[in-house]
Amino acid sequence: MTTQNALLNDTAAVAVFANHDFADAAVKQLASSGFDVKKVTVIGRGFHTEDNVTGFYTTGDRMKFWGKYGAFWGGIWGLLFGGVFLTIPVIGPLLVVGHLAAVVAAGVEGALVVGGLSAFGAALYSIGIPKDSVLHYEKAIKADEFLVIVHGNAHEAQRAHDILAKAGPSQLDVHDNIKAD
Repeated sequence: MTTQNALLNDTAAVAVFANHDFADAAVKQLASSGFDVKKVTVIGRGFHTEDNVTGFYTTGDRMKFWGKYGAFWGGIWGLLFGGVFLTIPVIGPLLVVGHLAAVVAAGVEGALVVGGLSAFGAALYSIGIPKDSVLHYEKAIKADEFLVIVHGNAHEAQRAHDILAKAGPSQLDVHDNIKAD
């Protein structure tokens, strides 16, 4: 079995934050606590234009984003590894930055319709997040909230849960048997 095709049965802590400031603080707290940021993913829309131009571009391994949340997404992209921008029917523009970006992109690309879920929700469901939780996460994303997902073994996920709890999430869950790779 190659590493690329390996499915790891991990545990994931998933926090929902009301705004980008809370999500940003949570990611920075994880990093300053010595948590492996390669195991962190941030998902959100945060893509409001108001009167300014909104856009993004990549240069090598860096992403530049401008618009209302430009500093947030640019900082997160610089801290975490990899990302994807998708436009999902029903949800709209979506940024996924971090480890699960490739997993979500592959899941969306090959997503089967799962009753009541968007293509994004089906991708989360395909990695092992229960459907009832996915429905809550989709609703949060549609309401312009942000998800911070941390995966690892059970001990790492519990440690991430404890750190995320201090950052003031509106919802915080732990899910077992997550396919991380």
